[in-house]
Amino acid sequence: MKKDLKANFLKLWKKHFDGAELPITFYYTDEEAVPGPPPHADRCLIANLVKVRKGTPLRFGKETIGCAGGKRYAGYSETLRPDFEYFLSCGIPGKMEGERYKKSPELVREFLAKAPRVKAPKPYLVFKRWDQMEEDEEPEAVVFFAAPDVLSGLFTLASFDTAEESGVIAPFGAGCGSIVLYPYLEKDKPNPRGVIGMFDPSARPYVPPDVITFAAPMAKFVRMVENMEESFLITSTWSKIYKRISNPKNPKG
Repeated sequence: MKKDLKANFLKLWKKHFDGAELPITFYYTDEEAVPGPPPHADRCLIANLVKVRKGTPLRFGKETIGCAGGKRYAGYSETLRPDFEYFLSCGIPGKMEGERYKKSPELVREFLAKAPRVKAPKPYLVFKRWDQMEEDEEPEAVVFFAAPDVLSGLFTLASFDTAEESGVIAPFGAGCGSIVLYPYLEKDKPNPRGVIGMFDPSARPYVPPDVITFAAPMAKFVRMVENMEESFLITSTWSKIYKRISNPKNPKG
């Protein structure tokens, strides 16, 4: 990780977003130093990340991600349940209730044919909160669990140094896809974009009702940090929002 980046971000985060939750990171590794989730852990990757957000690093792999979708989005498997096109759509009468996230099985098949995939480069996927990162660790992306005011700042900062109208994307997919797969796919692009997510109704119960995720591939995140002190964050416009973030009991600032 770039020298002084950890400390510099923590200082600037407190200055401009004081009171907002610190982000988490993820990276792939061969090492087993970080403990994995306990055997009785929830199958859903997002559910397990509640512990990471509170300060407990966790290591996952093919055998410890309990959901087939989670394994696919993390790059450990391309296999989905054989009836997935019905599971994601209308279900099978008398046998299975569908999630109804797509109108028809045919539409699901078309979606899957176009959907991007990734292969995990190493056996393990580690999640850590930003303040627990070591200087020799190289995160792939930084993931914020953000309320609307914080999300507003992150979204606008992500677009600060680009002329493109879409410095941020919001692709359809599972909650874990929006924080792992899509940021990972963006990381090597010439102009990587931020990813807004956690719109998946199946993942929503594991986050507070006023929280959406914003994930920035590392190259994008570094630029965002470098731009903070010359962006809108230093204006009177942001100071009004900052007061609401730093004093949530007084939402009018």
